[in-house]
Amino acid sequence: MQRDQLADFLRRRREAIRPAEVGVPDGPRRRTAGLRREEVAMLAGMSVDYVVRLEQGRSSQPSSQLLGALARALRLSDDERDHLFHLAGHRPPPSDGPARLARAGLTRMLDLLGDTAAMVLSDLGEVLAQNRAAILLTGDATGFSGDRRYAVYRWFTDPATRAAAVPEEREHLARAAVADLRAAAGRRSGDPVVAGLVDRLRAESDDFRRLWAEHEVAIRRADRKTLTHPRVGRLLMDCETLVTPDQRQQLLVLTPADAETRERLELLRVLGSQEFPTGAATGRPGESAGQ
Repeated sequence: MQRDQLADFLRRRREAIRPAEVGVPDGPRRRTAGLRREEVAMLAGMSVDYVVRLEQGRSSQPSSQLLGALARALRLSDDERDHLFHLAGHRPPPSDGPARLARAGLTRMLDLLGDTAAMVLSDLGEVLAQNRAAILLTGDATGFSGDRRYAVYRWFTDPATRAAAVPEEREHLARAAVADLRAAAGRRSGDPVVAGLVDRLRAESDDFRRLWAEHEVAIRRADRKTLTHPRVGRLLMDCETLVTPDQRQQLLVLTPADAETRERLELLRVLGSQEFPTGAATGRPGESAGQ
């Protein structure tokens, strides 16, 4: 671990970011160039003290998970992210597989979308990054581990996840999830991550086995569905999915489908995210609206 180089790199990247780029108000009293340390800590979900120690070269070696959070908070490019991992003494995450991070360009698009809820997903339904509007809408869905990272796994193995969807949409959601996974399995033939996920789902869920046997294939691109939010009730949302050329990551954008939903979303923005539970709204297979 190159502590001094890591400290210098983090400090310079923090000072190079304009607050407006990450949705932070740029008030008239701001004297700090770029972001403040407490703002980086808030965006990365870590303590201010740890950010200070990192920038002063006094920290312990940060974990890969923490480095990924810093890369997202500082809006690092893919090359800058890899450099960050090298300085911290870690191998950079691979370009594919479960450890990968949201692409830098997609993360910047989340910032540009502002009050429009959006998230970056892997082709297996892992939520890799969300903007603030998406967290207000669905809860923070980036903290799941193991097979629960995959929305399709949560749908077929957790009764509470299915119960959160409106009854009239459950069969459609289940079929869409399986058809999308079938498409990913075809593209990633021989990939043990995908094969293992399918095998575990077939072993644990009768419904999954039934739908998998039907061999339906469809990549999700656009849909309309109902999210049930604990604070503002039902929300009818249009979901548009933009897929990267290699089909490994997706940008999911959620917009209100009617005037009533638009009004409820405005109320939600006023209420804010205080004490908002993780994965509290569901409209796609999983605790969040992702995948």
